[in-house]
Amino acid sequence: MEPDTAGVVTGPDGLSRPAWAATNPLMQDYYDHEWGLPVRDEQGLYERICLEGFQAGLSWATILRKRPAFRAAFAGFDPEAVALFTDHDVERLLQDPGIVRNRLKIQATIRNAQATLSLRGDGGLVDFVWQFQPASTPTPARHSDIPTSSPESAALSKALRGKGFSFVGPTTMFALMEAIGMVDTHLMDSHRRGSSGIWPALGPA
Repeated sequence: MEPDTAGVVTGPDGLSRPAWAATNPLMQDYYDHEWGLPVRDEQGLYERICLEGFQAGLSWATILRKRPAFRAAFAGFDPEAVALFTDHDVERLLQDPGIVRNRLKIQATIRNAQATLSLRGDGGLVDFVWQFQPASTPTPARHSDIPTSSPESAALSKALRGKGFSFVGPTTMFALMEAIGMVDTHLMDSHRRGSSGIWPALGPA
């Protein structure tokens, strides 16, 4: 295991990645093709908010491995469908071994669906979240250079809680911002640095 201060690891394919994406094939594929790319559709953003909430206290590899089962359990993260889930659905999901069986997180996913629908009358979830995009992004050389929260993630957390969302703390929301490209925390020597199309590879001028 690389120390958490590590920089990039160059794989057999000649590409440089952070240590967390360098060995597990599932994590490597997620890093290479998904993590850090912009998400600007309601369903996709709702799914990522919920999965980041489920990840709290667990590894992202666990959530990624279970993602197909999560999608099956939560109607493909269609907020209109999940908003109609009842207490019976909560009990059903608590018996589903394919997902993280945490009552509070399951209930939060339902509430978050209802809150997502409510936001449609206020510009929608996508515009609501992306308004918190910061003016600059980190330029980390090593993993230890990456912050775990920011003023913007704290503000987003507070705003989402005010709209009825749960499991959206500042650290969880910073992880969301990383995952959807709102900030670019790819290490400077990573082959993915600057790939979001939002931030230049070298960061702010």
